[in-house]
Amino acid sequence: MKKGMNKLKDVLTGKILITNRLKFHALIGSIASVHVLLLVIFAVFKVWPLFIFNIFSVFTYAMCFWLMWGEREHYLMIYFITYAEVLLHSFAATICLGWKFGFAQYIIAIIPVCFYICYTLDIRRKKFTIATMSAVFSAVAFLACKFLSFFGDPLVEIDNIALELSLYVFNSLCAFVFLILFSLVFVFEMKLSSNQLRHQNAILDKLASTDPLTGLYNRRSMDIFLNQAVESASSFALIMCDIDNFKSVNDTYGHDFGDVVLKGIARITSDQVKGQGYVCRWGGEEILILINNASEESSFRIAENIRRNVANRVFELNDKWIHCSLTLGVALYDGKEPVEDTITRADYNLYCGKRNGKNAVVL
Repeated sequence: MKKGMNKLKDVLTGKILITNRLKFHALIGSIASVHVLLLVIFAVFKVWPLFIFNIFSVFTYAMCFWLMWGEREHYLMIYFITYAEVLLHSFAATICLGWKFGFAQYIIAIIPVCFYICYTLDIRRKKFTIATMSAVFSAVAFLACKFLSFFGDPLVEIDNIALELSLYVFNSLCAFVFLILFSLVFVFEMKLSSNQLRHQNAILDKLASTDPLTGLYNRRSMDIFLNQAVESASSFALIMCDIDNFKSVNDTYGHDFGDVVLKGIARITSDQVKGQGYVCRWGGEEILILINNASEESSFRIAENIRRNVANRVFELNDKWIHCSLTLGVALYDGKEPVEDTITRADYNLYCGKRNGKNAVVL
């Protein structure tokens, strides 16, 4: 019992996906259980025609389980067998006992199940047609049961008000339980699909907004952040960074080593800027940093911390190691010029640092 409850909890929390096999096991198992109970009731009250019919029904659902055994996945066939059995059993019970015992309610309960099952099966073009035709045929079958009971007497007369009421309540509860359970499963699957879609969109958004090698924001994202910073009318600083002698690193040690250097420097800059702005791979070995609410002193301090941490870092790959350095140009946005001019000034300061020995911060 505890194991079953734990499995149900895993299903509801999404740890176990509701596969077609699980759905059909639940559907066939629950219907077969109802038939086993009816089998006992019909035996006790000696309703032998329905007792024999329910024996065949139980064997029918045993065959459905066999059709799902191992690698067999004849779900469409199982659906038609189950649908036909429910309709035939409702007809047989109504003809034998009459309308007042409530067996025709199963025909109504099967309609939403038809749509749910058909739309979860891997049927490309016919799922809507199959579900709709099943619903229409169910409506016709329900009315036919009513007309048969209205114009004909039951084959088996049972003068037992308690049994009549008990069976009516039992059949009504079973029908409502089917409707409620499949509605809950439908809502759960909708929620699960929505969460999966949201998760996939988040992944796609991250792929579209970040550089795949370094994990830094890409140029497209930085353009958005720059526009937001300009519109907010707050002070901010831009720091343009360039790895010194990066071409010789690639030429001497290979591009794999160059990637290690890029990722290491990206991690250092991200750690130093965290919570204060954004870091973007601007192009090649260039990194552009946006510092929000910055002053000359604070932006210079951040740039110097980055430069010092990079200079002290040892980059290693395949028993080879090197030291690298970074040159940084800092420019403050004055609120008057276009932001492109601020980028140009940061880039010019970077060029000045390169020209005067590299491994420097120029404001």
